[in-house]
Amino acid sequence: MTDLKTPPRPRPGRGRRLRSLRVRLIAVFAVVALTTAVSASGIAYWLNRDAVLKRAQDTALNDFRNSLSRNVSALPLDPSCNQLAYLASQVASSGLSYAVVVVAPGLPDCVASSDPSRFTAAQVPASLRGTVDTPREVGPGNPFAYHLYWQRVNLDGPYLVGGTRVVPTGPTAYMFKSLENERADLNTLGWSLAIATLLALIGSALIAQAAAATVLRPVKRLGEAARQLGEGHLDTRLEVEGADELAELARTFNRTAESLAGQVAELSAREAQSRRFVADMSHELRTPLTAMTAVTDILEDEAESLDPMIEPAVRLVVSETRRLSDLVENLMEVTRFDAGTAKLVADEVDIADLIMSCIDGRAWYDAVELDAPRGVLAVVDPRRLDVVFANLIGNALKHGGSPVRVKVRQIDETVVVEVSDSGPGIPEDVLPHVFDRFYKADKGRARSEGSGLGLSIAMANAQIHGGSITAANGPTGAVFTLTLPVDQPAPTSQEGPK
Repeated sequence: MTDLKTPPRPRPGRGRRLRSLRVRLIAVFAVVALTTAVSASGIAYWLNRDAVLKRAQDTALNDFRNSLSRNVSALPLDPSCNQLAYLASQVASSGLSYAVVVVAPGLPDCVASSDPSRFTAAQVPASLRGTVDTPREVGPGNPFAYHLYWQRVNLDGPYLVGGTRVVPTGPTAYMFKSLENERADLNTLGWSLAIATLLALIGSALIAQAAAATVLRPVKRLGEAARQLGEGHLDTRLEVEGADELAELARTFNRTAESLAGQVAELSAREAQSRRFVADMSHELRTPLTAMTAVTDILEDEAESLDPMIEPAVRLVVSETRRLSDLVENLMEVTRFDAGTAKLVADEVDIADLIMSCIDGRAWYDAVELDAPRGVLAVVDPRRLDVVFANLIGNALKHGGSPVRVKVRQIDETVVVEVSDSGPGIPEDVLPHVFDRFYKADKGRARSEGSGLGLSIAMANAQIHGGSITAANGPTGAVFTLTLPVDQPAPTSQEGPK
């Protein structure tokens, strides 16, 4: 079973890390925990806040009402300012630390306060004064015209201000109760809830990290196994642990890998059998073809002296025998590429000399325009590159027509050879298939008499040199472009196109 350990790979970018499943899982846990903690803390804070303020408020107001009721009975009908000040001091001495201000309708300039340096009637909100001084209709549900009202205000801090009129013609008393202690308690509670929220957030992140590690570790192993399976390691399998969904996923992967390995092995066996068949057939045909070629050479020499009725048949046999011989040679070359046994015998040659030799050897010099400066050197196999040039130029002459233009130029460390013809070009639907084996869908040109292997073999020879060939349509016809490296020696062998 293939080991799933792999060499270090390039670190992903920041954007990719932020989009990872681990980060998203931690973020979701954090958001849920933060939302829950903030909601719970907020609800707890507001409930405690209302409870604390209501308790302090009710206690102070009840004490103020009771203390005022006890002390107001000793006040005469027309009290003086000093008597009102004494009343304020007596009411405020109940022990709950609030100040009292007493206002009499007949003494507008009197400041009767238990703490006159800090609290006066002017600090009472106008809305509260208006409400306190406004009588309510007495009825079955309301036996008193005046009631105790309160309001929370901010003076030099949070305060509870309460007020009531004693009797219809009596004074009005106001209470100032500081809520600073309650605010301090609420601030302490708020900080405690904030710290608890932060701890909940940190805890959720740690839990998310642990959960992510538990979930993503099998996913990572699955990803590594899938990558190795894609690289051709068909014996890669996953260890199945447990009975959860991830274990079922691992089992499914293993079953898929086994099925894929079986299918690949079957296809490989069939392909190897097909290659052996082609190679054996080519070798078996080569012996009789050698004898037939020798006989056809003699028949061709004697064709003119034969009976005129027999001469066309003899020439047809000679032509088809040579075509069959070329096909067998091409099949054997293709078999060598498929088997990976094609070898390079590389040498540094002048590309212009190699093209001239190809043209002269095939008597194409009258139909080919060559633009190839001398001195463009490359390390190539002259025999294989001659096959490439012969296929490209011969294909252009046969299908495109003369003049065929061959242009050689060097771009940096690459040699570029362009072969263009003067024909109608290659149909767009044919362009992607021109280098396919046995592809002869030739709608725009004359009928091909070749085997359909020439361009495929040319591409294989270019690739074994580390180069490539592209096909396109130029202004006047088809353009085949061969690119080859200049200085780097080509690999010794390479599998050809399938």
